[in-house]
Amino acid sequence: MSEAIRPLTELQALESESIHIFREVAATFRTPVMLFSGGKDSVVMLHLAAKAFWPAPIPFTLLHVDTGHNFPEVLTYRDWATEFYGARLKAAKVQDYIDDGRLRERPDGQRNPLQTVPLLDAITEGKHDAVFGGGRRDEERARAKERVFSLRDEFGQWDPRNQRPELWSLYNGRHLPGEHVRVFPLSNWTELDIWDYIEAEKIELPSIYYAHEREVVERDGMWIAVTEVTPAREGDTVENRLVRYRTVGDMSCTAAVLSAATTVADVITEVGLSTLTERGATRADDRLSEAAMEDRKREGYF
Repeated sequence: MSEAIRPLTELQALESESIHIFREVAATFRTPVMLFSGGKDSVVMLHLAAKAFWPAPIPFTLLHVDTGHNFPEVLTYRDWATEFYGARLKAAKVQDYIDDGRLRERPDGQRNPLQTVPLLDAITEGKHDAVFGGGRRDEERARAKERVFSLRDEFGQWDPRNQRPELWSLYNGRHLPGEHVRVFPLSNWTELDIWDYIEAEKIELPSIYYAHEREVVERDGMWIAVTEVTPAREGDTVENRLVRYRTVGDMSCTAAVLSAATTVADVITEVGLSTLTERGATRADDRLSEAAMEDRKREGYF
């Protein structure tokens, strides 16, 4: 008698769903592109894409909207990972838009909200009809409203009332000329799932995801690294603390957390005990208003 078929584990089921989504997009759309920053979610997404099409190469380009204020360790890793997975990378740079006057620096110094225009321009110039993003439902309330296939209008804007049902994991990629679809293969993953998968697949990550000593200041209840982008202010007390990053966005709005987690297993334990999402704990741009993320998404943000 043949051995009984074993049911998939939770991670295997999530992996299978994500791989199905990648293949569905490749079969349905003409010019998809994948957003890739070098952060943990986009790294897992890239790893899944490589598995979905192996031994063939990844059949779409990677796109990084570079704010000019990214952590150096993450940029170094981004370039390494692109080469490791045999992918092609295009960068849309916020600094270019500031230099030629298409964008202006914000009074608060944050560049994360400035990514929208370069992103939409890159989508238009590349004639991309599908854009993979690493958003997860558990990150933030606005992202919890997303479908796996999320329609954007001809201006790149998101309307939560204009989304399609996805019963039985049936995805509707129909769109009019000028519109495109944002696709979220990690939509049903949690932060803990991401770390469990990183451990299971032995995926390399930028070093700042693990505990290291860094000069920081405590500001608005968050630990901000002292850098050229975020220098210490008058009255700040600069401390050398053991910290790590749960998310690695723009330096101008991304904080660290106090941590002694130096391994993936340590991080899994730490995340399992946390009562705050990584964005809620470390992203100043999400604290601008109750609907900060939703407002940016309506304008065309990730």
